[in-house]
Amino acid sequence: MKKILLDLQYLPSVAYFAAIKQADEVWIEAFEHFEKRTYRNRCRILSTQGPLNLSIPVHLPGKKTLTSEVTIDHKQKWANNHWRAIQSAYGKSPFFDYYSEEIQEVILSKKEGLFDMNWQLLTICLRYLGLGDKNLRFTSEFVKEPEKGISDLRSAIHPKKSAPEWFKATPYHQIFGQVFVPNLTIIDLLFCEGPGAHALLGQSCVIE
Repeated sequence: MKKILLDLQYLPSVAYFAAIKQADEVWIEAFEHFEKRTYRNRCRILSTQGPLNLSIPVHLPGKKTLTSEVTIDHKQKWANNHWRAIQSAYGKSPFFDYYSEEIQEVILSKKEGLFDMNWQLLTICLRYLGLGDKNLRFTSEFVKEPEKGISDLRSAIHPKKSAPEWFKATPYHQIFGQVFVPNLTIIDLLFCEGPGAHALLGQSCVIE
């Protein structure tokens, strides 16, 4: 049985979902301290100018704040900006109209907690990918080194790191550019490939 432990991210990457697809048991870290400049509050789309990072502004009550206690700063107009950027990037993609409505609704909903919003977006994307039956569980405490048999993938997918060695990107047709850009946010794959995204995930991940 393959067991993995992941941090909860904002519209996570293709590698993130490829890992979930292959796993038999998935744990989501709920008791970690929030790390800045990670995918916990940002995602990467493909715009007309190339890869573009979208970052959610957040409030941190203290230096060591649990990710589950981080709140979103709605005084900044990030949600409208994010959705305009997503619509500009993917509005003409084959499956944008099919998948975009629920995602737009969550992004513009002004949810208070980052963790809650990320979780809702994650469950929506899992359903679209045909992975809605995956049994995801939250951790009950923070453990620096998980028990034997659990692959610790927390922060394995990180803006400052190369793609994990267990992820082998399978190219698909993207809207912009001549060169394939791997491991963008999952909505890049969903909007471009639709139902075909499920099979592509199965070809992209090998976790021993």
